[in-house]
Amino acid sequence: MSMKIGNDDDGEDIVAEINMTPLIDVMLVLLIIFMVSSTAAIESGMDIELPKTALTNKKDDAEILVIALGKDGKVAIQGKATLPEDITRKIASELKTLKTDSVILQGDTASNLGRAVELMDMAKVAGAKNFSIAAEEGTSKN
Repeated sequence: MSMKIGNDDDGEDIVAEINMTPLIDVMLVLLIIFMVSSTAAIESGMDIELPKTALTNKKDDAEILVIALGKDGKVAIQGKATLPEDITRKIASELKTLKTDSVILQGDTASNLGRAVELMDMAKVAGAKNFSIAAEEGTSKN
């Protein structure tokens, strides 16, 4: 769509169209950033096989501290590997940062139950009051 201003004999056209290419480029970049950030939701950072259960309750992980326990006994808090001597301090710090008292424990099916109880105790000492255990919906292995 072009528009002429002035007399017809000068031969110069003024283009009054909006170039959509930069707008589309910006929108595609924003879409890619959104897709990458949404799939990078809080994960344990470890390869964990969650136990299966018939029903699961969906909770918003945004305000809940996630503690992961691997089958080898390693612990990750909010997706970051944590040394055993720093666990209680890190839990307390993350609880304050998230302004919550809720904890989700993600434990591998082959992890030690005693270690899971120890982690829950450490979280309780650090200020946690509500505990949940992560599971995947599916048929349990009996």
